[in-house]
Amino acid sequence: MLLQTIREELVVLNQALPQNGLVTWTSGNVSIRDPKTGLVAIKASGVHFHDLTPKSIVVVDMDGNLIEGEFKASSDTASHLHIYRHRPDVNGVVHTHSNYATAFAALGQPIPVYLTAHGDEFGGPIPCGGFALIGGEEIGKIVVEAIGSSRAVLLKNHGVFAIGPTGEAALKAAVMVEDIARTVWLALQLGQPDEIPAEMIEKLYHRYQDEYGQ
Repeated sequence: MLLQTIREELVVLNQALPQNGLVTWTSGNVSIRDPKTGLVAIKASGVHFHDLTPKSIVVVDMDGNLIEGEFKASSDTASHLHIYRHRPDVNGVVHTHSNYATAFAALGQPIPVYLTAHGDEFGGPIPCGGFALIGGEEIGKIVVEAIGSSRAVLLKNHGVFAIGPTGEAALKAAVMVEDIARTVWLALQLGQPDEIPAEMIEKLYHRYQDEYGQ
């Protein structure tokens, strides 16, 4: 089986989406690009998360040609591939429709930095890109255009795309987007929070990225 270790990892990462309340039914997906071969593994279209096995992860090349798999690849595959072609630093992509983040997306609103955890993880506002239909590269083009230096972007009237150097890093960004969006929404019910100044955000981000942890 091609990319067996990556396919096994993707079963775990994809199943983490419903476990973290980021998707419902069969929506959403995680993909990983193998840096050695350039091949991409992604969740099969319409398969329930609890039914996923390594065999229900599809392997495609960067042009979207099926290399190995018994199922049809996710309907978001072309957009994932567009991101990988234009972001060589990215080897993991996650797409969700998580409730609170998607509420901001429905309004076309970015999420300003009101929270230190937001500054730590993203180093700036979570931007919101425009609207595009599913099925081709159009969503991927918006992600690349709108995401900037962030690890996540909202898509108007749609949901969330998160990226990272690994699949796990992209999943973490997707989890953090929803956690931040939920807390910001709660704060907005109480009043108007103050944005953290840009110079403080920069300090938060560099401390977290360069000094936090082991």
